[in-house]
Amino acid sequence: MLYRCCFQVKVWNLEKRDGGNPLCTRIFPAIPGNKPTVVSCLTVHENLNFMAIGFADGSVVLTKGDITRDRHSKTQILHEGSYPVTGLAFRQSGKTTHLFVVTTENIQSYLLSVKDYPHLELDTHGCGLRCSSLSDPSQDLQFIVAGNECVYLYQPDERGPCFAFEGQKLIVHWYRGYLIIVSKDRKTSPKSEFAGNEAQNSDKQVLNIYDLCNKFIAYSSIFDDIVDVLAEWGSLYVLTRDGKIHVLQEKDTQTKLEMLFRKNLFEMAINLAKSHHLDSDGLSEIFRQYGDHLYNKGNHDGAIQQYIRTIGKLEPSYVIRKFLDAQRIHNLTAYLQTLHLQSLANADHTTLLLNCYTKLKDSSKLEEFIKTSESEVRFDVETAIKVLRQAGYYSHAVYLAEKHAHHEWYLKIQLEDIKNYQEALHYIGKLPFDQAESNMKRYGKILMHHVPNETTELLKILCTDYQPSGDNEGLGLLEGKKANSEEFIPIFANNSRELKAFLEHMTEVQSDSPQGVYDTLLELRLQNWAHEQDKQIKEKLHNEALTLLKSGRFKTVFDKALVLCQMHNFKDGVLYLYEQGKLFQQIMHYHMQNEQYKKVIEVCELYGDQEACLWEQALGYFARKEEDCKEYIAAVLKHIENKNLMPPLLVVQTLAHNSTATLSVIKDYLVNKLQKQSCQIEQDEQRILKYREETTRIRQEIEELKASPKIFQKTKCSICTSALELPSVHFLCGHSFHQHCFESYSDSDSECPTCMPENRKVMDMIRAQEQKRDLHDQFQHQLKCSNDGFSVVADYFGRGVFNKLTLITDLPPGKPPASLEAGLHRELLLHGRRGT
Repeated sequence: MLYRCCFQVKVWNLEKRDGGNPLCTRIFPAIPGNKPTVVSCLTVHENLNFMAIGFADGSVVLTKGDITRDRHSKTQILHEGSYPVTGLAFRQSGKTTHLFVVTTENIQSYLLSVKDYPHLELDTHGCGLRCSSLSDPSQDLQFIVAGNECVYLYQPDERGPCFAFEGQKLIVHWYRGYLIIVSKDRKTSPKSEFAGNEAQNSDKQVLNIYDLCNKFIAYSSIFDDIVDVLAEWGSLYVLTRDGKIHVLQEKDTQTKLEMLFRKNLFEMAINLAKSHHLDSDGLSEIFRQYGDHLYNKGNHDGAIQQYIRTIGKLEPSYVIRKFLDAQRIHNLTAYLQTLHLQSLANADHTTLLLNCYTKLKDSSKLEEFIKTSESEVRFDVETAIKVLRQAGYYSHAVYLAEKHAHHEWYLKIQLEDIKNYQEALHYIGKLPFDQAESNMKRYGKILMHHVPNETTELLKILCTDYQPSGDNEGLGLLEGKKANSEEFIPIFANNSRELKAFLEHMTEVQSDSPQGVYDTLLELRLQNWAHEQDKQIKEKLHNEALTLLKSGRFKTVFDKALVLCQMHNFKDGVLYLYEQGKLFQQIMHYHMQNEQYKKVIEVCELYGDQEACLWEQALGYFARKEEDCKEYIAAVLKHIENKNLMPPLLVVQTLAHNSTATLSVIKDYLVNKLQKQSCQIEQDEQRILKYREETTRIRQEIEELKASPKIFQKTKCSICTSALELPSVHFLCGHSFHQHCFESYSDSDSECPTCMPENRKVMDMIRAQEQKRDLHDQFQHQLKCSNDGFSVVADYFGRGVFNKLTLITDLPPGKPPASLEAGLHRELLLHGRRGT
């Protein structure tokens, strides 16, 4: 609290007490120099570092430093003039301090942050006492000076705006952004709630509270003889001469706004809300109400501007529903544009905006909307493409699809709408491998139908060494990444020429192409061969198909290749495949069906050694022919005779079916066969005699060994042929061995290594004869006792008893005959043939 008098200034510290009273910290005279004068005004800096005292003689004394202590402050005369000082005010901006000095005739500004305190005259008119004040930061700390006609605002270096407030100004205050002015009112005024109930005919004082920021009068009332207006405890107090204090309390912001809403003063309400720092939700509600007000009045342009200010707070559908009428499409377009600019639009909003553009046929706005840079895209691109395509703006849709890499949409529009197949194919060639592959699978048939050559070339590249066109930086990165050529074959459904070129290219550059490629190429070549009429071209196609078959690529799909050749009646291919599959009987049957007799004989000669039954089948084939086939029958019989493939009786029965085959045909065969049988009998008898003599000799040797001693006179080892040395091993058969040779080569301690192989052969023959004798006896018994002899024979045949017929009838030389077994086999075979 500062105490002002004409001669002294006292500084009190209200927080400290001195005997129950506040402590007075400093007292000093208020005299400019040595000339006493009356103090007219006083002001203190908020930091208590400056204090300025104005005097009636026009001088100003400045105290710098701690004004509460004598030793820490310095006093000097700052200003001298001839007009009384009526107002002072400190202005602190950062580290800069100014002092405003106003007299009855001028206004000056002093810079206290610089040595020598330079000053600047701001105006040549002044004001009376208590008619100046300093605003708060809301008005940029301007110095307010109230004249009789106007109220002026000043910056430290210039004059600011002025306000024309009429009336003689008595008191000026600044409070919370409001300018408070007490002025005289010489007009007869209505009753005032603060001035009593009687009419006032004398001079009255009007208290006006101005909101300079929002430019309206917040409060106005008439009082009698106001002494002062004070601000404390969040309220204004008006002190009148009659000793009354009137309290003015500011209404809350919401109440103020409601009052303005009732009067439809929305602009003022908006400015008021901003000055009171109302949150965005509150402001949005004001904008909405203002927009509704303008909309109801029919001012749609103004309404949409207010609704635009609600974006981000108000649900867009609230506004959109109001402007869906075709006559208001311009307003809706403006709203939707702003919604997209603030990145708050969804797919539906994008659809609606694009439809607005298309309805208005505003191509320039449409292009401006879609041709924003990729970083500025504020809409759903796919939705925009769909809408543009539906509206027929194909070029715009293609632009968006290409720019934002929506490959599927780009190709769909190019192929289905624009029909620009060449451009679509070129675009696919620029895509990464995976996308190029998938799109060729999807659109390959369409492209093949319209641009077959270019499509085929792209597929060749895609399935071998694909590189996106124009991509030179990534060369080598996709090495080894190639498409499966077999998967693209269905694309060539109606383009056999291009398919053939594609498949031949793949087989040339990739020998490991999928099997489906070779299968399709074979089928294609066979079709071309079958339908070709020109002999030279047909021969060429024949060779190509056969070469492909011989490439070795059809081993795993042998049956499929065979079916293809049979379907197209490709004889050479069928025969080749039969040969590769060792299907010799099928080869012969093929020639039989075509009645190629010489070929039948050739097949028997080529493959008869691998499959002996071919000769028997050939004999049966010629036997069934009613034409003269004696030459071929004779050739077959000659081979059967040489290889002993069939019993004579079976041959006779087979030829009995041919009415043209006479006895002369088989006469030579039967004679030769009987001669061979006779020779065989003689050989058997000689062999029997030999075995008997050998058996007699062996028995004599056995008797001699039993009755007389055996003298071993061998001098050499029977294995190593070296001279015998002790220890040695001797056998009764006459062979002698070194002990180490015997132990190394002998499998048994009781058998001679030299005689053991022959002895084992004999023992095996004996065991085999015993087993077969038992089998023969069992077979004969079952055959006699059974009612169905054929089933018994079939059962033994199924067990493999007769599998080695040829080995028995054609014994190797030096082996004893098994006449009993051979006879059994012959008899069973003859019975079986008769039964058939």
